[in-house]
Amino acid sequence: MAWTFECSRTTSPEPLSTSPCRTTSSRNSPTMSCPASVACEPSTSTTTLSPPKLSVAPQFLPRSLRVADLAANQVMEIFPLTFGEKPALRSVYLHNNQLSNAGLPPDAFRGSEAIATLSLSNNRLSYLPPNLPPSLERLHLQNNLISKVPRGALSRQTQLRELYLQHNQLTDSGLDATTFSKLHSLEYLDLSHNQLTTVPAGLPRTLAILHLGRNRIRQVEAARLHGARGLRYLLLQHNQLGSSGLPAGALRPLRGLHTLHLYGNGLDRVPPALPRRLRALVLPHNHVAALGARDLVATPGLTELNLAYNRLASARVHHRAFRRLRALRSLDLAGNQLTRLPMGLPTGLRTLQLQRNQLRMLEPEPLAGLDQLRELSLAHNRLRVGDIGPGTWHELQALQMLDLSHNELSFVPPDLPEALEELHLEGNRIGHVGPEAFLSTPHLRALFLRANRLHMTSIAAEAFLGLPNLRVVDTAGNPEQVLIWLPPTTPRGPRAGGP
Repeated sequence: MAWTFECSRTTSPEPLSTSPCRTTSSRNSPTMSCPASVACEPSTSTTTLSPPKLSVAPQFLPRSLRVADLAANQVMEIFPLTFGEKPALRSVYLHNNQLSNAGLPPDAFRGSEAIATLSLSNNRLSYLPPNLPPSLERLHLQNNLISKVPRGALSRQTQLRELYLQHNQLTDSGLDATTFSKLHSLEYLDLSHNQLTTVPAGLPRTLAILHLGRNRIRQVEAARLHGARGLRYLLLQHNQLGSSGLPAGALRPLRGLHTLHLYGNGLDRVPPALPRRLRALVLPHNHVAALGARDLVATPGLTELNLAYNRLASARVHHRAFRRLRALRSLDLAGNQLTRLPMGLPTGLRTLQLQRNQLRMLEPEPLAGLDQLRELSLAHNRLRVGDIGPGTWHELQALQMLDLSHNELSFVPPDLPEALEELHLEGNRIGHVGPEAFLSTPHLRALFLRANRLHMTSIAAEAFLGLPNLRVVDTAGNPEQVLIWLPPTTPRGPRAGGP
C-alpha cells in the first residue's frame, strides 16, 4: 500500500541524484509518496510508489511535512521524529495498522502544533493516547481495544469537533465526569458499540450529535444531559431501555432535540414528556402495545414518527392519538397487529406505511382528508377486493405509489386514485385483468403483477389503452408467460411480460 507525505516548499532542498519515484505534474501544493528509504523532495509534483507493507514507521521525516499517510500497513512502532517537530503537519493517517500504546511514544506529536486530523482507527490501542496535539479537530479512534480514557487525556483539545470512539471496549469506569468536559468545540461524538450502561457525564454544551447505539444502557438520567443542551440528534438504538428506561423529564434538558432514535429497545410505551421541538421519533422494534390520547401531545412538531414492528392492536390505538401532529409527514406503523386503519390520521401526511399488519378492511373514513398523501403501503395484509369499501380512494388525490402486494385480491380494485404512477399488485390471486381495469389511472408508469394466477391471455388487449406513460409491466412468476399489449404510442406490438 502506498504511503504519502505532503511537503511544504523549502528554500534549500537537498537534491537527490536518483529517485525511484514516478512523477506527474500538479498545480496544487507539493505532494510526495515515497518508500522509507527516500526523503521528501519539495517540488510542485506528485510522486507515487507502492512499497512493501511497513511494520516500522520511518524514524525521520522532513520538517516541512504537511500530510502523512501510512494507512493500511502493518506499522507497530512510531518514533518521536516520525511526526514530531513538524510545524506544518496538518493530517496524519495511521488507520488499519497494528499500533498498540507501546508503539506510540508519549512525545510522538511534540512540536507539531498544527495537526487537525489524526486517524488511528483499526489498530490495537487499549487506552486513548495521552499528549495528543491540542490543535486536533477530528480524531478517529474507532475499532480499537480502548477500555479507558485516562484522566486529562482530552483536556487540551479545545478545538476538537469530531471524536470517533465506536467499536471499542469502553465501560462506565473507563470514563469520568471530566473526560469530555473540556472539549468546548465538540459537535460529534460516537460512542456506539461499546459496553456503557449509562450516558456519560460531563458532555459539552456544543455537542450536536451523540451516538450511543449498541451499548448496555438501561436508563437515561436527566442529570447526565444537563450539559449537552445543544444536542440535536440522540441515537440510543439497540440498548436495554425497558419500561423505566426513559422516565418523564429525562430528556427535558434537550430543548432543541431534533431526532431521537430508540430502535430495538424494550420500551412498552412512547416515552413521556419528550422535548417539544422534537421532529423525528424513531421507535421501531420495541414493545409498544398502545397509543393513548395524550401520548403524543408533547411533540406537536413531529414530522416523522416510526412505530414499526411493535405490538400495536387497533383496539388500543386511541382515535385521538394523532390529533396534535399537524406537522406529521411520515408515519410508519408497519409490522404491528392492526386489523383496521387508525382514525384521526394527520391530513398533512405524505407517506403512510401499514404493511405487514392484519388489515381485513379498508373504509373511506380513516383516509378522509389525506389529499396530500403520496405513498401508501398496504402490502402483506389480508385484504380482499370485497373488503375495500366504495369511495376508499376518493380523497387520495395526490397518491402516486400504492402497494397492495401480497394480499388476497382476486382482481384489480376499481376506482383507483387518478394520480397513481406506481401500482404494486404482486403476490395476490389475480387471474384476470379486464379492459377497464386502469381507466381511472391515466398517469400509470409502472405496474407489478408478478406471482399471481395469470395465464397467457389473462390480460385484455385493451387494458393498457390510454396509458401513454406506462413503461414497466412485470408479470413474471405467473403460471404461464403473459402477453402484454402495450399502449398504441409504443412502436412495438405484443410481447411477453416479465424479465
